[in-house]
Amino acid sequence: MLAAMPPSRSKPRNGGETHIRDRVRDRADACPGALRLHRADDGGLARLRLPTGVLTPRQADALADAADRLGDGRIGITSRGNIDLRGLPDDCGSTLADLLGEAGLLPSAAHERVRNVVVSPLCGLDGRALGDALAWARELDALLCAHTWTTGLSGRFLFAVDDGRGDVVGLGGDVTLLAESGGRALVRIGGLAWRVAAQDAPPAALAAAEAFLTVARESGTGAWRVADLPGGRFVEAAVTERLAGAGVAASPARADAPPVAAPPEPGLVGDRAVSVAAPLGRVSSGQLRALAAEPAGEVRVTPWRGFVVAGLPGRAAAEERLAALHDAGYLTRPGSPWLAVTACTGRPGCGKALADVRADARPLDDAALRGLPAHWSGCDRRCGHPQGDWVDVLATGDGAYGITVRTARRDNDDAQAQR
Repeated sequence: MLAAMPPSRSKPRNGGETHIRDRVRDRADACPGALRLHRADDGGLARLRLPTGVLTPRQADALADAADRLGDGRIGITSRGNIDLRGLPDDCGSTLADLLGEAGLLPSAAHERVRNVVVSPLCGLDGRALGDALAWARELDALLCAHTWTTGLSGRFLFAVDDGRGDVVGLGGDVTLLAESGGRALVRIGGLAWRVAAQDAPPAALAAAEAFLTVARESGTGAWRVADLPGGRFVEAAVTERLAGAGVAASPARADAPPVAAPPEPGLVGDRAVSVAAPLGRVSSGQLRALAAEPAGEVRVTPWRGFVVAGLPGRAAAEERLAALHDAGYLTRPGSPWLAVTACTGRPGCGKALADVRADARPLDDAALRGLPAHWSGCDRRCGHPQGDWVDVLATGDGAYGITVRTARRDNDDAQAQR
């Protein structure tokens, strides 16, 4: 049963960027990782960060094997492009670490939870990139793993690396790199921006993260994210100092509203790649193997719970792969109403959920709500909900839901009220 609640619409502040808030954290970040499992009602949950979003076919097969051998045979894709394995036994930690390590998916045990990076998934595939976001993400990941202090970042701190098209710049990154024409980039944090040379973009992002940690430490709030910093304690001076210390030539820039691009639509991407979506962000091990089947160069995981298969030998091979992925259960054509539907784990995996939301979730029939993503949640934590404006389908009981239109501003206000 769906019950409509009055919609709440308002324009986001700061062009949609999160405003810095007053906050005191009195506990450590318990965000799950590949080595720190979260105990859920359906078993252990491991979360693997993919800083470039890229999996080789061998790595995709290794994850499918891990899901079959240790988990429930399924793989979840989060709104940050991370990979979840569920239903894991308590004693699987060393075996899972060995599997991931052998596949090259665990370069640093100490840093595995802080390698949170979302990257424009079509970079280099369609001619629209203004900068090499994938190369920036690889270098940023190496820098994160090379420094001990970066382990002080929480498992929730997010870097967004946008190739200039504007697809990931609006995903709520704490530090965002945005490629510009002319071999330049913007580094954005807390409503502020600096312009740097393209080759300096990764060290500039690292410097901004270090500035955040400095301000968070001085504030005494235990802040996990930029939005947690006390109101009025902006990071401008700290970022400027860290950029200079890193030898990065930077000039302050206006933090204008960034470009906005839609997520990649399902279908062909040029002649050598395809884009598909996973219904409700979960696939079977067999579906993951279908992505990595030969011929394929790489599988890119997107923060919109989809995949891009790149490196196919030509258009005929791309069309054949798209047809095979359609048969495997992926969304392969634009316009499907299921592209706008997401859901949290719900019952039976989450003990806080009031309903089996994944079984109940479906596209909404209300014409007034079309065009907005609809997220089905089992409780008021609303895990994995979209950014920006969205339709909140919240469980109020077993099989019963209330519907509210939410906006970026309302989400910010509600988060502040909960603090």
